[in-house]
Amino acid sequence: MSLRILHIAPFNTSDVPMTLVRAERAMGHYSRLVTLARDPRAFEEDICLELPFLDWWGTRLAKRLVADPRRLRVDNVARIPEHVPLTWRPRGPAEACLVRLRERLWAPAIRRAIRDHDLTNFDVYQLDGGLEFTRDGGFVAARKREGKRVICCYTGSDLRTRGVIPAIDRIADLTVSVEFDHLRLHPSIHHVFFPFEVERFQPVRERRPGPLRIGHAPTSRKAKGSDIIIPVIASLAAEYGVEMVLIENLPYKEAIRRKADCDIFVDQLGDLGYGINSLEALAMGIPVCSCLAPGFAERYPDHPFVVVDATNLREQLVRLITSPGLRQQLGTAGRRWVKEHHDSRQVAARIHQLAGLR
Repeated sequence: MSLRILHIAPFNTSDVPMTLVRAERAMGHYSRLVTLARDPRAFEEDICLELPFLDWWGTRLAKRLVADPRRLRVDNVARIPEHVPLTWRPRGPAEACLVRLRERLWAPAIRRAIRDHDLTNFDVYQLDGGLEFTRDGGFVAARKREGKRVICCYTGSDLRTRGVIPAIDRIADLTVSVEFDHLRLHPSIHHVFFPFEVERFQPVRERRPGPLRIGHAPTSRKAKGSDIIIPVIASLAAEYGVEMVLIENLPYKEAIRRKADCDIFVDQLGDLGYGINSLEALAMGIPVCSCLAPGFAERYPDHPFVVVDATNLREQLVRLITSPGLRQQLGTAGRRWVKEHHDSRQVAARIHQLAGLR
């Protein structure tokens, strides 16, 4: 059965929403993505509303002044809130007023997009990030009353630091997350793997001559544990003659080019588990060191990661540096594991199955 599926997301964050759209199109569905604004890394867009005041310096300043400071915290620690799920509410009249004002300014562009793209005429509405156009959930609530299905798909800090939007969480037919640690943050959430297109990446056949290269690619050093990772790699550079490849603040294509030139990749430390950086490296046949979210290794014991923390990172890197056979074995197993678990069409099909769409 072919479905009309509309994804709504603030941004095409890490290309996750658009990857699901491409997967659903490949499965024969009519799938579209509406984003409120462009992701700064220039990922593919579908219908982008180009709304102002989202990722703007004035908005970031206003948030620091009026929002709950816990919502602005970015680190690698998994915190369990006092009440689960964490719920977004304006901190006070000032924040409530700013949110209402921004949505009033957005209203003409949203009405125009709904009319021009016939956005009320879909069977399924998937909110990637748990948000729609406005915080009152009015658009998806109206679709729900028409008998349409509503899915919330969380992708990271949306559920950890902002929390659910009550009006949307109440009407969702299904809540899923691509983050394993989210299982502890919502009583009825299902884990699905990050959707990933492994065919876009080719394994590195031959390593280039020169020193062994260890890559690390922080988008946020606090969130990745880079304050520990970088000094450990630097110390190994002096002792074992390896080279550190720091991939940071680069256009996406250049970041991928540099990652492909690595022999070992270190993703992150902490409580939150691996991210898309890991999947890209594994898909290229590069062994990956990363933390895992609590419980992940028990559920998926065949995972290909070299599990590291602040106490064993150096030891595990030395083991990889001194064993070419282990690097090759883990690289081969990693690409195979990503294909088996993260294939975007399998992930989309799993979401549809959980939502009772097939």
